[in-house]
Amino acid sequence: MKVNQMLTLVPQGGDVNKRGSIEKTLNETSTSFSQTLANAVADVNNLQTEAGKAVDKMVSGDAVDLHDVMVAVEKAKTSFELLMEIRNKTISAYQEIMRMQV
Repeated sequence: MKVNQMLTLVPQGGDVNKRGSIEKTLNETSTSFSQTLANAVADVNNLQTEAGKAVDKMVSGDAVDLHDVMVAVEKAKTSFELLMEIRNKTISAYQEIMRMQV
């Protein structure tokens, strides 16, 4: 699953507070959170690899459009930043749960 596809799993608009909407979204997803996160990391890694190959081709003197190289690098950068924000939010949620009193 791509990183941008993960964002579509989140309930939108005013339905966020409705318990049924969240449960419906969770039931519709067939993969676990860990599998979704692993897929996102793999996608980011693939984009980083593609960007690295594009830069290598440009540096070696192959006929590569600079625009395509920059697009590949920016895609990799943006997807990595999104993954880091997902990580930060996940850690923040975990810390908040750990602060809850039973």
